[in-house]
Amino acid sequence: MNTRTWLSVLPCLLMVSTAGAVAQSFPESDRDTTFYTVRGERHGVSFFRQHRHEGVEYEAGNVLTFDRYHTVDVMYEWLERWAEQFPNLLDVYEVAKSYEGRPIMQVSITNKETGPAVDKPASYFEGGRHSGEVTSSESALWLIKHLLENYGQDPEITEFLDTRAMYVRPENNPDGSNMYLHTAQSNRSTVRPHDNDRDGLLDEDSPNDLDGDGVIYQIRYRPRPGTDDEANYIADERDPSGRLLRRVRGEEVGEWLVISEGLDDDGDGRYNEDGIGGLDLHRNYPENWRPDVGGDKTRRGYTQNGAGAFPLSEIETRATVLFLLSNPNVSVVNSMDTRVPMHLRPPSTSRSAERMYPEDLAYYEMFDQVGMELTGYPWAGDVYYTYRMRVPVNPFTGDSANPGPLFGHSPDFGYWYYGAIWYGDELWNGGAMEDYNNDGLRDQVDALVWDDQGNGGNGFREWEPFHHPVLGDVEIGGFHPKFFSQNGPAHELERWARNQALFNLEMSKHLPLIDDVDTWIRVHRGDDSTTYEVTVSWTNSGRLPTALRQAQLVKIVQEDRVRLEFADSLTEGDSPRLRIVTPSRRNKVISAGWTEPGEQKSVRFEVRTYGIPGVEGTVHVMSTRGGLVKVPLRLGEP
Repeated sequence: MNTRTWLSVLPCLLMVSTAGAVAQSFPESDRDTTFYTVRGERHGVSFFRQHRHEGVEYEAGNVLTFDRYHTVDVMYEWLERWAEQFPNLLDVYEVAKSYEGRPIMQVSITNKETGPAVDKPASYFEGGRHSGEVTSSESALWLIKHLLENYGQDPEITEFLDTRAMYVRPENNPDGSNMYLHTAQSNRSTVRPHDNDRDGLLDEDSPNDLDGDGVIYQIRYRPRPGTDDEANYIADERDPSGRLLRRVRGEEVGEWLVISEGLDDDGDGRYNEDGIGGLDLHRNYPENWRPDVGGDKTRRGYTQNGAGAFPLSEIETRATVLFLLSNPNVSVVNSMDTRVPMHLRPPSTSRSAERMYPEDLAYYEMFDQVGMELTGYPWAGDVYYTYRMRVPVNPFTGDSANPGPLFGHSPDFGYWYYGAIWYGDELWNGGAMEDYNNDGLRDQVDALVWDDQGNGGNGFREWEPFHHPVLGDVEIGGFHPKFFSQNGPAHELERWARNQALFNLEMSKHLPLIDDVDTWIRVHRGDDSTTYEVTVSWTNSGRLPTALRQAQLVKIVQEDRVRLEFADSLTEGDSPRLRIVTPSRRNKVISAGWTEPGEQKSVRFEVRTYGIPGVEGTVHVMSTRGGLVKVPLRLGEP
């Protein structure tokens, strides 16, 4: 590291040495209005100047609107308000503590008067797993508000909450999202220190907000005479304004070098390559997990950047998996991110038809189509092929696209391990609303056109001279990284949050449902006993089966079952007054396989009573994902 870099970093290093006690005093550090402290021991700076971004609400108002983003605290405030306002519909509770000790809050939404959530078919939606992809959290919050305010007004929503349940976790990574909205910093997921550049140091080279505007923009500069700088960018010829750059390809000679705003804090010749955190909660799931980069000792196998030390090593991912394994009544899931935009689903390591049951794939393909119609996303499909091939030719390199695997991905866990319909949808489009230049792509050129025409030019900072403390005269500018590139401007938020939420709600309306439970009784009287043939029937009135084929294979759900319940005083003792003769098995439960949409099933019991004129009991139709239904049973004249 040269002398000038050391001098520019020295004040920060001195501040770290005197602020160690503050860094360990979480959560009191959240009340510091000047500096935002990130917990954890790292070799770089652990606190940053607080910044309030335009278009973000930092204190909850009297009305929740979606023309602005909301901090974790504001979201949690609304969850508590709703729990008080709608006590018969919503429960709010903590499912885990984050890495920094923040609560990870979740809600269950259902009409409690018709039964608890655990007894009903359910869906699950979460956002905020990736720190900066805050649009996903807003969509989750919008959906909660939509359900609560329309119960009793909208017949479909009313019927849904009367018969089914929804679990929603708006912020699965409150540490990262909180840092993102309170500072200029951003990261991939958790703030746990991580050695991104594998140099033995943790988080030692974060971006620096050199001009103090609260945003980490890009810096571009010309190669300096007498150095070995290799320019790798040239003006994008498709942009007549000259504002956009693109990477060189082939034999082209570069004109610019481009870095993110900051310093080479560790003196390794690279800028901002090891910022806060770096693990990826969306590469930490157990299905098809692979070691992080550097973890393959052969150097010939697959690795996955950000995978974590082992599957479910991170609290936040583990909280999702353990909740769902403890609540297997969930058939539909969406773990939302930004910003392709795309309805993204399994497989992540193969093409769909190679590994998925055809009947399960048919449901996914149906939801792909429904999703694109509701949201307008241009793509829907699997990660391995559709996502990788959505742009057939790289416009910068000229290389053809190839399918490619992604490991430890939640949709793969969701289908192969959990046996559910599980999407990992990507919201927002980076401003590329249309293919304005008709080149078959929606890219930065189109985003710039829309920014100029539909966003007042607020998404792109014009390049302007800036004196870098080490590089000297440079230019600073480019797209706003937080509220244009990664998330939309606040005035665009509700459209994207709403459309995605309506897709999630539509999937939820397809949940299986054990319905129309009925009984028929035939009586056979003997000399000292009466035998009742009890036929129990039911229908799946939902539009998904009570188990996908994959769920049947991995035994994540039990077969749909029926049992009869009578008072213990009738069935116990050496001479019981009631026996369930059929089935003959000790547990007296009849398993009936799984019920397809619209299918009617029935089972038959044989019950024998001794010396009593009749009896009352209860029929239990039990489906892991179709719900629990209890109906009264009357035999004879009790």
